[in-house]
Amino acid sequence: MISIRNIFLIFVLAFVLGACSTGPQVTRIKELPASADAPYEKLLVVALFDSFDSRHYLEREVVAKMSELGTDAVASTSMMDSNTPVTRETFMAMVDKIGADAILLTQLVSLQSEATVKDMRPETTINYWPTYYYNVFSVEVTEYLEPQSIAFEHTLVLMTELLSVLKRESVWAIQSDATISLDHETVRDYTIFVDEANAIATYLERDGLIAELP
Repeated sequence: MISIRNIFLIFVLAFVLGACSTGPQVTRIKELPASADAPYEKLLVVALFDSFDSRHYLEREVVAKMSELGTDAVASTSMMDSNTPVTRETFMAMVDKIGADAILLTQLVSLQSEATVKDMRPETTINYWPTYYYNVFSVEVTEYLEPQSIAFEHTLVLMTELLSVLKRESVWAIQSDATISLDHETVRDYTIFVDEANAIATYLERDGLIAELP
């Protein structure tokens, strides 16, 4: 028989897992025009951030999701390093090299960070022993305090566009808003790349923008 406590724990766990799996909040900011040449068979995936590693992580996850959906996609960071110029000419050369018919471009719109100092829970040890007096005890209390911790909350807004190589224009775009909470010991939460890639792939498939490999 499941106790009330276990039912409560199951409910809380389900709620937490559900909250973690929701991912970024996505808004379409440009609908696919009727004149677009979709669906696209091969994508060049480009992320434009200050950090080359962050670009690589997101591109890699997007390519993996495209592969799961049966669509051919190539990460731009697989054909460049941190010293390669981030220019239009660089990416157009990649388009020609792989024969891409569309570019999937993700850019940072805004990033706001807030730090909060948190007091850690103290640990207390209590020792007591009787004295010569009736019902009188000597008490020794020792309290151990940890240094204060700093919690960070980042509000991240990204925009992802799909650009047609043939039309030479943006044919579709979404904006995603995400909130990331980290402590001072966590440098990066990799799940943000996975969640963002999931959201991008989901909307591309839902809107009929990608074609499966033959």
